[in-house]
Amino acid sequence: MNQAIIHSTATVDPRARIGEHTRIWHWTQIREDVSIGSESIIGKGCYFDAGVSVGNRVKIQSNVSVFRGVTIEDGVFVGPHVCFTNDKTPRAINPDGTLKGIDDWTVTPTLVRYGASIGANATIVCGVTVGRFAMVAAGSVVTRNVPDYGLVMGNPARLVGYVCPCGVRLPGGPATTSEERTCPACGRVTLVGSNT
Repeated sequence: MNQAIIHSTATVDPRARIGEHTRIWHWTQIREDVSIGSESIIGKGCYFDAGVSVGNRVKIQSNVSVFRGVTIEDGVFVGPHVCFTNDKTPRAINPDGTLKGIDDWTVTPTLVRYGASIGANATIVCGVTVGRFAMVAAGSVVTRNVPDYGLVMGNPARLVGYVCPCGVRLPGGPATTSEERTCPACGRVTLVGSNT
């Protein structure tokens, strides 16, 4: 059978699109017009706001919040308790004291590219792109773009080096120009510094 597995405690809006062989676990909420690809795993207690897009073979751990405007490409790992924001100037009320509604703010898009990994408890501030196979260290607050293969950490997150697609840290620190680096674990040669 090629259907998705959705736990009985999960709430999935009928307008959401869930790919084949995707598993959605306990107490997760998936709102209208969310798209989640095939063979993905969604942990317990996650929240997916309306219109979010998640690719194929994505692994999202427990208690992750993915708000409107976020796009997660194929093969991404998102650790537990990661939070994606979507509003650079959040307020509960308008200047006149009325409660803000959906039309009272501007959603700022965020993109997580193919194969990237985001560590536990990281916060991804809206308006950034996390590059292909980049790695965000646990607890980091990402406020600007992360280059392909970039390794960032801290608050605010800073580029400290690069990682191989296999996940091992490459030798050396941030590159000032494009250069090739060889993985000490798998021997793959990766071009880094080309989009920093």
